[in-house]
Amino acid sequence: MKSSKSLQLSFMMFLQYFIWGAWYVSMNSYMATHLQSTGQQISYAYMALAIATMISPVFVGMVADKYFSAQKIMGVLHLVGAGTLLLATTTTNNTVFIGIVLFYSLLYMPTIALSNSVAFTQMQDPTKQFPFIRMFGTVGWILSGILISNLEVEKTHFIFIIAAAASTLLGLYSFTLPNTPPPAKDTAMTASQALGADALVLFKDRSYAVFFIAAVLICIPLSFYYGFANLFLNEAGMENAAGKMIYGQISEGLFILAIPFLLNRIGVKKMLILGMGAWIIRYIFFAYGDSGANLWMLYTGIILHGICYDFFFVTGYLYTEKKAGEKIKSAAQGLFTFATYGLGMVIGTLFSGMVADYYAVNGVRNWSSIWMVPVYIAAVVLLYFILAFRDRKTN
Repeated sequence: MKSSKSLQLSFMMFLQYFIWGAWYVSMNSYMATHLQSTGQQISYAYMALAIATMISPVFVGMVADKYFSAQKIMGVLHLVGAGTLLLATTTTNNTVFIGIVLFYSLLYMPTIALSNSVAFTQMQDPTKQFPFIRMFGTVGWILSGILISNLEVEKTHFIFIIAAAASTLLGLYSFTLPNTPPPAKDTAMTASQALGADALVLFKDRSYAVFFIAAVLICIPLSFYYGFANLFLNEAGMENAAGKMIYGQISEGLFILAIPFLLNRIGVKKMLILGMGAWIIRYIFFAYGDSGANLWMLYTGIILHGICYDFFFVTGYLYTEKKAGEKIKSAAQGLFTFATYGLGMVIGTLFSGMVADYYAVNGVRNWSSIWMVPVYIAAVVLLYFILAFRDRKTN
């Protein structure tokens, strides 16, 4: 692949994840400050993205891949998305705001698969070339956090304005990307195929079924972090919380490099156990941390994001691919994404919102009690996995 094309695709990935990072991390603080949202209302807004994750494979598999060039439909979705992000700043009604976030999420989530499709089509060796290109997405997320933090706008409507500006830029830029014609123009795909139903055969493997159930359940603790971490850190007194949270993305980028090395030495089971164990430690630190003498606990909880995410979810994707084999690997990855970032996060966001409201009195949240709930859940999932997972080939 030519260096000019590599730079072009890298900038695409940079903008793709800059947009997401600009509004997603701080939306809970914005809602609590400007909309006086309850924990349940905040959870509904974050659930919108999970619902969109469940629907987007159908859109990409049945519509985008069949009728449109990837870069063109990606451009249209980002341009419409920019207008939708601006619309989100015009309301103080929680129901209207959540509806706007849902509509925007339905526009944004398909662009992740579309941007990957544009990148893969241009690569001769995706295994070697894609990680480098995708790394710029992480850089984009990190820089959006730095920008939001330095401008001190994480609780304001400017998070949506910044995301809208980047979305407009990527929308226009998409039309300059290499042509990526629809690969499935002459083929038919059902909704069940788009959602990965062909991979259901994997559940005949007991060890994979155990792993899959654990993956869905661990999304409940995960949703607590995505939905409430920024709000918690702000209420705990941490300055420029959005900027501090980028340490989690930096950690994610560093720990992902350790996965190939560790997988060959300790195996899948121990990697997954380390990932789930990190969730427990992280939330204990959040429960007992503060902006005074225990500030180090808050920083450690943020930095643990790399182990929490990479060691479980990235390892999980690799484990899924290995189990699926060549014929159904795409369906298997689609099913795994649908079940975790879709179904699992829907359950998790609903539950986390209920917990946040349960431990709130007159608008004051008891964060120690809130964070201990995902500690207990992660501990139960970890115990279940240790006792039930018996895949000797991957241990």
